[in-house]
Amino acid sequence: MTTTNKITLARIALIPFFIWFAMQGTPEGDIIALVLFCVASVTDFLDGYVARKYNQVTDFGKFVDPLADKLLVTAALVIFVERGLFAAWMVFVILAREFIITSLRNVAAAKGQVMAAAWSGKVKTCVQIAAIIGLFLFSIVSGMGTALPTALAQVCAWSATLITLYSGYDYMYRNWALVAEGATKPKA
Repeated sequence: MTTTNKITLARIALIPFFIWFAMQGTPEGDIIALVLFCVASVTDFLDGYVARKYNQVTDFGKFVDPLADKLLVTAALVIFVERGLFAAWMVFVILAREFIITSLRNVAAAKGQVMAAAWSGKVKTCVQIAAIIGLFLFSIVSGMGTALPTALAQVCAWSATLITLYSGYDYMYRNWALVAEGATKPKA
């Protein structure tokens, strides 16, 4: 197993601990959950860097790395829905984008094409991570008795949702020919 795949699997292993601490609903639990989330987020960038630098790109990594990212972000968003800091419909929009783009990548792969990552996808990931960190900081400070306007939390939620919508649009626009071709030409 490559170093990059070990890093990715370590990220997945952090997720249950992240969830457990985040579900405590205390400032202390949130601080630990935030640290775990940040460590897991850094490993996302680290494994990609190591894979490219040391030529450790594998099919296993191509499958597991995006899965690990989506599991981590989804866990955080669901926790914030439960806390009332993130609207459920926003999480649905974010998850719908992920399902759509994953399906589009599958269609491209079946046709022997590689759907390259767009800059909007990278920005989306960074904004989502920043929004989740912001929401944890909001929760920590609020849990310590400091009254903060909920508009601060809403800025995080809206930012993540809007950039995700844009990224989904960008991918669909750039790759519409894959979808359009499949709608008009029956599979042989």
